[in-house]
Amino acid sequence: MSHLSILPTVLKDEALLAQALNDLDLPVHPGGELRGFADDRQAVALRTRLPEGLWLGWARQADGRLALVGDLQRLSRSRSLQSLIGRLTRRYAARLALQTASRELPAAAVDLRV
Repeated sequence: MSHLSILPTVLKDEALLAQALNDLDLPVHPGGELRGFADDRQAVALRTRLPEGLWLGWARQADGRLALVGDLQRLSRSRSLQSLIGRLTRRYAARLALQTASRELPAAAVDLRV
């Protein structure tokens, strides 16, 4: 029997997550819900369909973070899942670093002129 599981992550920004998914050529579907066994359902802020046909989603938690939602029993059979989550986390982190740097760059440029 499989059911949907919710795993905490450090991800917070839906837009950056969507961009990271696009970077990995994964389709981005905003909102909706994931379905598990026995009509188990979980609302998600963002979801994607993996090449194997399995779905992953991210649900907003009370603390503002996005928790990974998926049918872990089925997903555990995917040999590439751990690799995918690692690549996705790295892409998200790279995009976050670029976003942070671009916000700080104008201030740094002003400091250099003074």
